[in-house]
Amino acid sequence: MTAHSSSPVAIVTGASSGIGRACALAMDAAGMRLVIVGRNRERLESLAPLLTTKPVIVAGDVAEPSTAGQAVERAIESFGQLDVLLANAGLYLPDRGWEVAPELVTEIVSTNVLGVMHGVHAALPTFIAQRTGDIVVTSSVSGHQVIPWEPIYSATKHAVQTFVHGTRQQLIGTGVRLGSVAPGIVLNELWGVNRDDLSIEEEVAAGRGMRSEDVADAVLFMLRQPRHVTIRDLVMVPTNQEI
Repeated sequence: MTAHSSSPVAIVTGASSGIGRACALAMDAAGMRLVIVGRNRERLESLAPLLTTKPVIVAGDVAEPSTAGQAVERAIESFGQLDVLLANAGLYLPDRGWEVAPELVTEIVSTNVLGVMHGVHAALPTFIAQRTGDIVVTSSVSGHQVIPWEPIYSATKHAVQTFVHGTRQQLIGTGVRLGSVAPGIVLNELWGVNRDDLSIEEEVAAGRGMRSEDVADAVLFMLRQPRHVTIRDLVMVPTNQEI
C-alpha cells in the first residue's frame, strides 16, 4: 500500500454489513480514511461513530455506475486523494435459478458483476494518472470452482475472476495493483447469520466457518505487501469446509 500522506484514503463498497463492515473497521484501525458505500444509509450512519475518523457516506446501488463515480469524486473532494478501492458489495443466491423471480437473478448478476466493474473503472483513471493505487475485489471460492448448489452466484464470481485477471494484465507497468480475496464460508449476514449469533463461535471453533474479521485481516495483508508484490488471488476457506 502506498499513499500521498501518512493516512491513505480507501473506498469500501458494501460497508454496511459483513465483510465490508469488518474491513472498514480494520482499515480505520490501520489509519485509513474512508468513503463507505452501501444501499442502506441508516446502516452506514450507524457504522460511522465506530470509526476514529469521520467517514464520507455514499448511499447508492453499486450496480449503477453513478454510485462508483460519486464515491471517487467524494474521496477526492473530501480528502484530496484516493489510494485504495475495496470492491466488496455482493449478494448471494443459493436457489435454483428457474425457481426464483427473474428480477432476483438480474439483481445478483448486476450487483456482483457490474458493481465490481463500475467501481474498478471509476477508480482506475485516478490510479493510473498517479501511477499507484490498490484494488482488492471480494470474490469467492465459488469463483475458482463450480458449486452445484449456487450456480448463479458461482457464475458471477467466475465472471469477477476473469475480469480481475484480464484487467490486472492490462495494468502491468502502470503501478496499479489489482487482486481478489476469495473466501469460503463466512458467517455473516450474507449467509443469514447476524453478528451477535452465538453459533458463530461454535462454528469457528469447529473449523466450519470464518469470521468477517478473518477476511479483513487477509485484505490488509494484501495491501501491506511491498509495491513489487501483488497478491493476485488469496483463497481462504475454513479448515473443515468440505470443498
